[in-house]
Formats: sequence, structure tokens, C-alpha cells
Amino acid sequence: MKSLIDTITAIQVESPVDKIIIQLKQLITSGQLKPGDRLPAERVLSEKFGVGRSYIREAILKLEFYGLLKINPQSGTYVAGLSINVIDSIISDIINFNKDDFNALIEARCYLEFSAVKLAAERRTEEDLAAIKEALVNYEDKINSGVNNAVEEDMLFHIKIAKASKNSVIESMILILIPDLIKNIVDNKVCGENRGKSAIPEHRAILKAIETKDVALAEQAMTTHLNEIWQISKAGFATEKIISEL
Repeated sequence: MKSLIDTITAIQVESPVDKIIIQLKQLITSGQLKPGDRLPAERVLSEKFGVGRSYIREAILKLEFYGLLKINPQSGTYVAGLSINVIDSIISDIINFNKDDFNALIEARCYLEFSAVKLAAERRTEEDLAAIKEALVNYEDKINSGVNNAVEEDMLFHIKIAKASKNSVIESMILILIPDLIKNIVDNKVCGENRGKSAIPEHRAILKAIETKDVALAEQAMTTHLNEIWQISKAGFATEKIISEL
């Protein structure tokens, strides 16, 4: 028989993006937003939700990635023509996606980054290279100013590499995985207090490999950069396996 303490579960803290997705889900399932309807502009949604436009963009990106919204650059964002039951099920999965299996998310991120950096080294343009360099400089400036967690600058560095891969699927998947992962890693100090400074030479090595179009070196540099968190992921899976066998 379970004791009282065993019945208590951890409180799930919803992110602003989750809350936006939940409210959009309610508008769709209630019929206020129907398949084919156009969403209000980002600026309007930002004002109504009371959050920054970056949260609105991330929520829309996730819903578009899963096929629940369709983005037309010329005319706006529309609700996809899926049934209410399908929309309800998929949105529930999206909201739980970033909470249920941190180790699996780390593993997926690593494999995606390995692929992205190799393709970036092979396909990058001078414009891509300039964007990656700018992201690296911004990251270093933030870290050297005394701030140890340049979260947004770190995200942009990896996102620019994904963009240089010229593979829209890899880019979209990284765009979805990286923000929650990097924020979780930094907030919980998963990789230690001084990870920001130690990442600088690793970022530079990745950039150099992409600049020289050395595919093998690019993969090696990214492997070195992600090694610490990769080991954390492997250790987590090993722990899960031991627990499941008890």
C-alpha cells in the first residue's frame, strides 16, 4: 500500500511556449480557430499573451514543424486541415516532448549536430561563414564580459551551423531541440560552472573546420564540444537500464 508521500508527484512548471501552445490548442478544439483560419499577426499575439515575440515564434515553429500550422511567407500562418482529435493528441505530445526524456533529447541533439556540422563544412557559403563567425564573436563578447551563460548567443552559433547544412529538416529539428536543451543545461549547471569559457576554444575549432571545409575535422570538433553532455546522456541511459532491471 502506498504511503501519503508516495502519492505526491512533482509539479510540472509550464514554459511560456507551452502556455501559448495550450491556449492555441483550446482555440482550435473549441472551434474558435478552424482548419484554414489565419492566426493573428505575431505582434498581436505577443500583446494578447503578454510575452515577447520570440516565445510566439517558437510556439508557431513547433506547431508548424508538427504539421498543425502552415506558414505562408506572403499571407501569414494558418491552421492545418487536421481533425480535432489528431490536433488534440499531437499538441499533448508536443507539450510533454521536452519534459519526459531529457537523455533521449540530448542523444538526438548530438546526432543531429554531428550531421549538421559535417554538411555545413561541405556546403557552407561565404555568407554562412560570416553568420557563424558573427555568432561566435557575440558569444565570446558575452562570456568575456563576465556573464557565464550566454544562452541565446550559444543557441545562435549552433543554429547558424544548422542553417549552413542546407538541410531544412535537420535545421528545423535543431531549432526545436536546442532552445529547451541549452536552457535546461545552463539553468541546472549540468556541465559545471565554467562551461561558458571552456566552450570558446571548442567553438573556434568548429568554426575553423567549417571554414576550411574539412568534414572529418568538423565532426571531430563537434564531438569534442558535445562530449561532456554526450557522456551525461549515456550515463543517464545506463542508470535507467539498471533501475528497469531491479
